[in-house]
Amino acid sequence: MIDDECPQPNVRVDADLPTVLVAAIALMDGDGHVLIAQRPEGKSMAGLWEFPGGKVEAGEIPEAALIRECKEELGIDISAACLAPFAFASHTYEKFHLLMPLYVCRKWDGLVQGMEGQQTKWVPIRELSTYPMPPADDPLVAMIRDFF
Repeated sequence: MIDDECPQPNVRVDADLPTVLVAAIALMDGDGHVLIAQRPEGKSMAGLWEFPGGKVEAGEIPEAALIRECKEELGIDISAACLAPFAFASHTYEKFHLLMPLYVCRKWDGLVQGMEGQQTKWVPIRELSTYPMPPADDPLVAMIRDFF
């Protein structure tokens, strides 16, 4: 095993922080591109690029959260049958611990558009690492690059 190829996780096992569950999606087109969205001004980590998604509400499962978030944020319809669990991120931020399952989806209805004014971009998988992303997304970028 070569240590310098694996990003070091930012996880404090002794942290007494709330855990926030956020579901994310890697929409992939047939040409080897992945959709990323830029975090809007006024939100934490504004300007960084991320996999679309959002918080899983109380009583909601991650797949339902992604279906809801994709409709609200991207204007597209996806079905649970088209969501493939891929990986997850576990990252400790200053005020909370993030647990983020990432799903891959290759089929949806509608044209992707930033419904909340956020910029979206289709990026070749090999170029994902050139976009600044939140720390929790970094290991997911490496996994997608290496798997696809």
